[in-house]
Amino acid sequence: MTKTVNIGKMAVLIATLSEEELIHFEDQLKGYTYCSGKAGSMNMQKVISSVETAAKRNGIIQDEVYRETHALYHAILEALEGVTRGQLAIGDTMRTVGLRFTVVRGRPYDRPQEGEWIAVSFYGTIGAPVKGLEHETIGLGINHI
Repeated sequence: MTKTVNIGKMAVLIATLSEEELIHFEDQLKGYTYCSGKAGSMNMQKVISSVETAAKRNGIIQDEVYRETHALYHAILEALEGVTRGQLAIGDTMRTVGLRFTVVRGRPYDRPQEGEWIAVSFYGTIGAPVKGLEHETIGLGINHI
């Protein structure tokens, strides 16, 4: 049995809504920790590093605990597959991204044995590195810790 609010749904909502719109969901975020940020680049490594750095600086994951870093990394890659439509490349294929991201950590299941999970969501634009030629994109990745 799952809670009424799923961890992935919250990650997508936080990444896509303004701070004013997000106020309506504050009660549903109880029990979850999260952080948000922005990443824009033609370099996939910079996007990944931005998310990892934000998650570490905001205490979402512990840098010295490998399983937490590993779970975050896989959630980031899964979310980027959605952003890039399954082709994990941006600069190599002459594409650039401008993304808002969110990392959410918590226990989305009622049973404590299911443990903690982490969700990464991206929302923004992808396209040719020419202003005005990009389009919206979104991606979501979820992994157990």
